[in-house]
Amino acid sequence: MAASYPTNGTFFDTLKRSFTAVPIDSSNDNAIPTSEFLEAAESLTTLFDVLGSVAFTPVKNDMLQNVKKIRDRQLAAPGKARHCRRCGLDFTAQALRQNLSKPSDELSTSFRTAYAATLKPHHSFMIKPIFSAAMSATPYRKDFYAKLGSDQQKVEKELEAWLQGLEKCVGVLNKFLATKEAKW
Repeated sequence: MAASYPTNGTFFDTLKRSFTAVPIDSSNDNAIPTSEFLEAAESLTTLFDVLGSVAFTPVKNDMLQNVKKIRDRQLAAPGKARHCRRCGLDFTAQALRQNLSKPSDELSTSFRTAYAATLKPHHSFMIKPIFSAAMSATPYRKDFYAKLGSDQQKVEKELEAWLQGLEKCVGVLNKFLATKEAKW
């Protein structure tokens, strides 16, 4: 196991905040509280440590830099930053959703497909090879899931709940980013 989990625990028990605990205020234009969102996004980056390859360091660092930018903006204008950029969250959500939905796929297949659909169109020719290397460096599916916890039924159940929370946040952010208010 890549990390020390509580007895009968999983990777998800180690998160400072899960996306399952990020509230979305439907009565306030689907506002997502920035602090809770950023905690969950930072926690998500530890998933790249579980993948176990230094090739994911640029992916993790990119996400952490985006979290820092958002946090800095929040500190500069408290109460104004209700919506956040989706960073690499859409990529992670799509990769893991595809992998859960297609149990015969290896992680590399799921991650490449998600990268092509999300981040690749926004990356320069200098960055694309770095991310391509990261996609090739994913562990085998069975090894990755084993690193998430020893009880595979519990791992899949908790991954599904966490992923649903992440997808809900990404859906709100994508909808917001399509509005003219987001074009700042």
